[in-house]
Amino acid sequence: MNQQAHPKDPLHGITLQQIVEALVAHYGWERLAEKININCFKSNPSIKSSLTFLRKQLWAREQVERLYVFMVTKQAKKAL
Repeated sequence: MNQQAHPKDPLHGITLQQIVEALVAHYGWERLAEKININCFKSNPSIKSSLTFLRKQLWAREQVERLYVFMVTKQAKKAL
């Protein structure tokens, strides 16, 4: 397989745990819950409980991934 198959995909090579940890570090649990309205971010949030939920619920995982891509893109633009 070509090593450059996903050169522009910001999710390539990133685990779900890395995504959640980055979002929590950037936004914090409270703000993250405001941006994505799911209980695992609101009620007694933890990385473990969030990962369990997000692995089962594709719709929620997609929202988390979109927010991560938005955050990374915004940070990249800011760095320029």
